[in-house]
Amino acid sequence: MKQIGIIGSGAMGAGIAQVAAAAGHDVVIYDAREDALTTARDRLHETLGKLVAKGKMSASDSTALFGRIAWAGTLGALRDSDLVIEAIVEDEGVKKEVFRALSALVSDQAVIASNTSSLSVSALASACQKPERFLGLHFFNPAPLMPLVEVIPALQTDPGLPPRLKALMDQWGKRPVLARDTPGFIVNRIARPYYSESLRILEEGIATAPQIDRILKEEGGFRMGPFELMDFIGHDVNLAVTESVWRACHHEPRYQPSFTQRRLVDAGWLGRKSGRGFYDYREGTPAPDPEEIPASERTAVFERVLAMLINEAADAWYYRVADRDAIDLAMTMGVNYPKGLLRWADDWGISAVVTVLDRLFHYYHDPRYRCSPGLRQMSARSERFWPENDPDHG
Repeated sequence: MKQIGIIGSGAMGAGIAQVAAAAGHDVVIYDAREDALTTARDRLHETLGKLVAKGKMSASDSTALFGRIAWAGTLGALRDSDLVIEAIVEDEGVKKEVFRALSALVSDQAVIASNTSSLSVSALASACQKPERFLGLHFFNPAPLMPLVEVIPALQTDPGLPPRLKALMDQWGKRPVLARDTPGFIVNRIARPYYSESLRILEEGIATAPQIDRILKEEGGFRMGPFELMDFIGHDVNLAVTESVWRACHHEPRYQPSFTQRRLVDAGWLGRKSGRGFYDYREGTPAPDPEEIPASERTAVFERVLAMLINEAADAWYYRVADRDAIDLAMTMGVNYPKGLLRWADDWGISAVVTVLDRLFHYYHDPRYRCSPGLRQMSARSERFWPENDPDHG
């Protein structure tokens, strides 16, 4: 694959273009908005300049990388691309319209991929003339820095295509994992409880947002607490993914959106980018200093969130969304979890996880807390995800 086409010059599109160009490909970025292309070109030039200034890239390599990228305002510029990656608004109708036009333009051998984070890849493939040449390639933001790429074949995808694209992602220096075409794929499905269960704890008045953030960082080793992370992602984006997964899973209770987060979006308090979210980022506002809570309560808040995360990971494994290794790799490489959740289950003890989930279910009588059949079976058989003597364990 010599020429790579990119549709969309936003943060994701430009980031993917940078990765492809760094791997030696000729890249063409298409965007119908001339101002967006200009902005993306200027930002990339600035980014490369900073890398040179920090000694992370030579000036000649920077110039060569930038020179391999062409900026186009017409879709026809992608005609000769061997692989086209779409990275535009997360709207099925808009994406399908683009794919109909694109598939009539490129050769029958060209591969078309979508960077969708939660839409059905099979539904998007149906808009293409050659759906067997279509699949999902889900990069994580910022694409030049985050190593994970989820490779998602559609039902229509030629079986030989995913291995080829995994090999290409390896060549790009990425860590590709194969995922089934299910709502949220691996990461955006399994990560939901980190936000939703923390929101439930907040809504019940058990702990404040700063307290929950501190507990999950100190007890669990997470880099950012859930409320800090939602503020960083943007509540409009985070809520949209939750709602998309919830709808696609026929209103599954585990993915039910939070009224608290919806009200933040309604108020325009989107997080860091708007200056307000769960935290106040306006100049002069002091950082919160959360009160300490008793050690037993700290442990119970942390174990509740962790058990729900492990349950989601185990369910994804049980229903063959991805294999064991792909799930743990995805969560450590895609969202920087301190440990793979299935390894965490082994270390904590699967029976202990089941006990926490059953206690929550019996207390709330809420189906969101039902234990994954995979976990329950493993607990009954005293099984582990990894053998205890596995040299790679931990």
